[in-house]
Amino acid sequence: MTNFSEWFHDILEEAELIDSRYPIKGMHVWLPHGFQLRKEILNILKNILDREHEEVLFPLLIPESELAKEGMHIKGFEEEVYWITHGGLTELKQKLALRPTSETAMYPMFALWVRSHNDLPLKIYQTVNTFRYETKHTRPLIRIREITTFTEAHTVHSSRKEAEDQVDKAIEFYKEYFDLLALPYLITQRPVWDKFPGADYTMAFDTIMPDGKTLQIGTVHNLDQSFAQTFDISFENPAGEHELGYQTCYGISDRVIASVIGVHGDEAGLCLPPNVAPNQMVIVPIIFKKEGQEVLEKCRILKTSLQKQGFRIHLDDRDIRAGKKYYDWEMRGVPLRIEIGPRDLKNNSAVIARRDTGEKFKVDLDNITEKVTETLNSITSNLREKAWEKLNSSIKQVDSVEEAQKQIEESKGIISFAWCGREECGKDIEEKVRVDILGIQGKEKNGNCFHCGSNAKYRALLSKTY
Repeated sequence: MTNFSEWFHDILEEAELIDSRYPIKGMHVWLPHGFQLRKEILNILKNILDREHEEVLFPLLIPESELAKEGMHIKGFEEEVYWITHGGLTELKQKLALRPTSETAMYPMFALWVRSHNDLPLKIYQTVNTFRYETKHTRPLIRIREITTFTEAHTVHSSRKEAEDQVDKAIEFYKEYFDLLALPYLITQRPVWDKFPGADYTMAFDTIMPDGKTLQIGTVHNLDQSFAQTFDISFENPAGEHELGYQTCYGISDRVIASVIGVHGDEAGLCLPPNVAPNQMVIVPIIFKKEGQEVLEKCRILKTSLQKQGFRIHLDDRDIRAGKKYYDWEMRGVPLRIEIGPRDLKNNSAVIARRDTGEKFKVDLDNITEKVTETLNSITSNLREKAWEKLNSSIKQVDSVEEAQKQIEESKGIISFAWCGREECGKDIEEKVRVDILGIQGKEKNGNCFHCGSNAKYRALLSKTY
């Protein structure tokens, strides 16, 4: 793809996913096809979270007094908060914030809910809109002022060990989730200057887009006791003593949808994994005047049969050329196309075309359920393998800042390097290479920091980011 930025903007419009012409910069309207894609992507995550979380819904507005309680947290968002100052014509006695994130909305309530060790662990999640006055160049789904798909989980535990275990669980939840979306990912611990405001540490998931930049698609935060102390989230332990709770939170946003679109798309348009495609297959009748009704009737019967077995399927019976239908559905990323014409009708067969490879083959209609199931699974595996191959081939190990600069300028991608871990050194690296340190991948057993030359503690990654 020669110009990913242009392609991404065009496909959102051509595939009728969103309409960016809403008269507020950084906000958009979800169109029916896009909203269905959003719903399928969210449903997979909700099914995972529902195993051990309960879903809730908190108000949008946060009083200034609550937002201000956690000074470190609000400092991380102070330039991005939208404020409500009036109710009608009346000036409010206290400003209200449109939530930039929900910690300061939820945690005063947690202090009321948590009283005893029997109330723990507390595990909830919600899917809501959040608002941040994004001052950089906005980009649909990637850098926006209204995040419409913010799914955030929050937990409270009775010990630091339980909270750390929950961080590990959350990472496993997201690994499962992104695997089902056929998305590749890097997992790193964010550098201290880039962690979530108020967190003890932040773990993050990043993927790579076709232009060589990385996109953050999920974060997991160990909050330790910082918010519990501020909001007095405490409990009585079995010995009758009061202790502060230990907390975690983790979330994903519209960026996951952007990554599904960008990672799998190609010059022909969207190429959606079957798990999330609004239509997993489309039936295209090949109509000739003589046997047109018989073909249509067979297509309707097939559609009903496959729908009853749980497939999302569309019958395109528009009175237009078959070639135009092929183009439309390829551009919209439908994984499978089923073609039935008069000859197929006589042979009790159909032609199946794969969106990911373009391969076409005949199937017997008596065995079509088994064949489409097998093919949809094959498409998911193929998309996943191709995406992981692209990510892994984009990681280059370098031994000097100069080598990193050259690599980033020539081919972007992801740089793996040995790092001492010091904040001063890290910020100097970011300034010289003019990219961000994504985070720490693991410990470095031998060698020196590729920048300052001191003993390297970590293997870290850096790249151009969105």
